[in-house]
Amino acid sequence: MRVVLIGFGNLGRGLSRVLIQKASFLRKSHGLIPRVVAIVDEFGAAVDEKGLNLTRLLKVAGKAGTVAAYKGGKRGKLAHRVIEGVEADVVYELTPTNIKTGEPGLTHIKRAMRAGKHVITSNKGPLVVAFKELDSLARRCGVEFRYSASVGGAVPVVGLARELLAGNEIREIRGVLNGTTNYILTRMSTEGAPFEVVLREAQELGVAEKDPTLDIEGIDT
Repeated sequence: MRVVLIGFGNLGRGLSRVLIQKASFLRKSHGLIPRVVAIVDEFGAAVDEKGLNLTRLLKVAGKAGTVAAYKGGKRGKLAHRVIEGVEADVVYELTPTNIKTGEPGLTHIKRAMRAGKHVITSNKGPLVVAFKELDSLARRCGVEFRYSASVGGAVPVVGLARELLAGNEIREIRGVLNGTTNYILTRMSTEGAPFEVVLREAQELGVAEKDPTLDIEGIDT
């Protein structure tokens, strides 16, 4: 399975580490051998149709601040070119959320679908702005559109509702469904830690975004 990652922040790097750690499990349990053939960040891209060395790429990008520093990498705004030009089965759209316009994720998702590529996203911006349009486009293009990662963090809410609870009527959902908020409130209530300190720690751990506005102002719940 050939994979493209668009966005290489906390989520993109985290996914890469999981693919490294779970490679044997995925192969033995599911017969799945994911091959990341391209990664794009805001400064450039790394492409290798034989498969990128994720361990090496993580080190290089960590030092240089961009995947473009990887051997053969290129600098520039290359997301559209990679999405449409690199042979792949799945595109992970992992760019930061913009709930006003959905961009750039919205355009990335549309281009991937029109190129016949399945899409997985953690980006709720495009869903807020154009969910029905994207759902319809995926059906017309004959591709899968998976977005559970954008709802409830690691809790498989969408899959649970669609599959395991398919015969049930869901009347209500309650809870603090935001990982950042959960982390901050738990630390503040159990340890008496100051808000600013806990927020900074959450950002360092990758729990909170660089711009945590959507989380701490209650927009992303």
